Amino acid sequence: MLEGKGNVVLMQDLLKAIKQGTREAQFIIQEIERLQKAYGRQKREVDFPNKVDTELQEAVRSMCEMRLREIFQDANHDKISRDNAVNEVRSHVIDKVWSSYPDTEPSVIGEEFNQTCRSIFRELIFERNYRCDGRDYDTLRNISCQVDMYKPLHGSALFQRGQTQVFCTVSLDSPESAMKLDSLAALDSGGLKAKNFMLHYEFPPYATGEVGRIGPLGRRELGHGALAERSLLPTLPHDYPFTVRLTSEVLESNGSSSMASVCGGSLALMDAGVPVSAPAAGVAIGLVTKYENNDTKHLQDYRILTDILGIEDYMGDMDMKVAGTRKGFTAIQADLKVPGIPLKVVMESLQKATDAKSKILDIMAEAIREPRKYPKDSWPVSETLNVEPHQRSKLIGPSGMHLKRIYLETGATLTAADECNFTVFAPSQAAMDEAKELIEGYMVKERIPDLEFGGIYTAKVTELRDTGVMVILYPSMPPALLHNSQLDQRKIGHPSALGLEVGQDIQVKYFGRDPVSGFMRLSRKVLQGPALGIPRSFNKAAGENGT
Repeated sequence: MLEGKGNVVLMQDLLKAIKQGTREAQFIIQEIERLQKAYGRQKREVDFPNKVDTELQEAVRSMCEMRLREIFQDANHDKISRDNAVNEVRSHVIDKVWSSYPDTEPSVIGEEFNQTCRSIFRELIFERNYRCDGRDYDTLRNISCQVDMYKPLHGSALFQRGQTQVFCTVSLDSPESAMKLDSLAALDSGGLKAKNFMLHYEFPPYATGEVGRIGPLGRRELGHGALAERSLLPTLPHDYPFTVRLTSEVLESNGSSSMASVCGGSLALMDAGVPVSAPAAGVAIGLVTKYENNDTKHLQDYRILTDILGIEDYMGDMDMKVAGTRKGFTAIQADLKVPGIPLKVVMESLQKATDAKSKILDIMAEAIREPRKYPKDSWPVSETLNVEPHQRSKLIGPSGMHLKRIYLETGATLTAADECNFTVFAPSQAAMDEAKELIEGYMVKERIPDLEFGGIYTAKVTELRDTGVMVILYPSMPPALLHNSQLDQRKIGHPSALGLEVGQDIQVKYFGRDPVSGFMRLSRKVLQGPALGIPRSFNKAAGENGT
C-alpha cells in the first residue's frame, strides 16, 4: 500500500519521500522479524484446497483459449459486450467440462476458468504490446468535458473518459453551513473545528448496469470520496467566504471513477467561480508483471498501463491513483496484488502519471481554463455590514425579530463577526438588494451633528428618572441619560432635589460615546467646578446641525 496527500508536492520531492519512507519501513520490518524470532509462536498450518488435476486444467484451457483470445483482441468490444462474451464462454466451458468430469464440482471448474482467463489476458498484453481495447500502454481513453450544463446550479460539469462518466455539481452556502467536526476529526484535519469544503461521492447501482436500491454509504464510496476530496482540497483558497459542497455522481463506471471525480470536480469548481489555485486532474496507472517460475522475488518483465480499464484493474497487479495540478501532486494511492515491486517500477509509474495528467489538463482547458470571473445570476453573494455598537439593537430587533424577518422574506442571513461588523449572506444579488432595503429601513440614521469632544452644549430635559434625567442635544436625537452622579457636585438621590423639570434647558459637557454600549457620556457636574480655561459654547452650531 502506498498512500499520501500533499500541498502540490513537486515530482522530485515525492520520489525522495517514497525512497526515504521505504528505507525507514525496513527498520520496522527488521524489528518485527526480531520480535517474531524471540517471542513468536508457531504458525498454524493452513489446509490448502487440493490442486486441480492437470488433465482438467488442460481441458478447460483447450476449450476456451481460442475464443478468449479472440474476445480480448477485439477492440470493438465495450465493457458490457466483453463481459457478456466472456460469461457466455464460461457457461459453455463449465457445461462441457462437467459432462466429461461429473465428479468435479462446477464451482471448481468455474474457478479454473477464471484463472485461465486471467492468464490469457495477461499473456496477450506481453505478446501484442496492445491492450484489449486497442490502445497501447500510454494512450488515454477518449475524454470529453462540459461545464455550465444547468443554469440554476452554482457550478456543474460532466467529465467522461471512455466508459467512465461523472456528473459533478457545486453548491455554495454561508460559512454557518460548514461541517462541525468532533475532536478526533479535528485532529486529523490539522486542528480545524469546522470544514467548509465537502465532497460527496455517489456510486448508484445503475453506474454498472445494475438495478438496486441506494442504501447507506459503504466503504467504497467513503474511500473514493475521501481520496477525491484530498486531491482537490489543496487547490482551494483558505479564506473563501462560502461553504462549498461538491457532489460527484457516477453515471457510468469502467475504471477510476474517483480520479474522474477529481477532473469533473475541478471543472465544476471553476464553473462556480471558486478561485482555485490551479486545475487538478487524476489518472489511474496499472501494472502487469511476469515472474521467474512464479517466484515473486525475481521480477522478469512488466508492463505499465496508463488510464486502466476496470478489467485491467481486476486482472492486473496494481491500481495506482495519482492526482494533482500541472505543477505537482496532491494525492496518491496505490494498491498492490503482489507481495511487492521494485522502486524502479514505482518511479516509472509516477512519471507516466505525470505525463498523462498534463494531457488531461490540456483537454480540460478546452472546456474552461480558469475560474469563471463573471458572476452567474444564481451565485450567492456575501458582504460585510458595519454597524455601530449603539445601533446593534435596532438591527437585531426584539428577540431577533428583524433578523428573522430578513431571512424569511429574502433568504439572507446575518451573522455577527465582531462588535462592529455583520456578515450578510444572500442566495443571489437580487436577494441581497432586498435585504439591504430592509436593513436600511431598520437602520434609518438621523442627521446627527458633529459633536466635539469636550464641547459644552445646551440640553433639554425630556424625562425625570430615579437614576437621573433624560436629555436631548438636538431635536431628532434619542434621549440620553444624564446620571445623578453627573448632575451636581453634591451627592443627590433624585433630580427633583435640584429643581429640574421636564422641558428645562441645562448646560452639559460632551465626552464622546462609551466604546461598548455606544451611549453618550454627558456631565453637568464638571461645569460647576473651577474653570480650567475659557469654555467654548457650541449651542449655535448644534442648533444649526440639528435643523
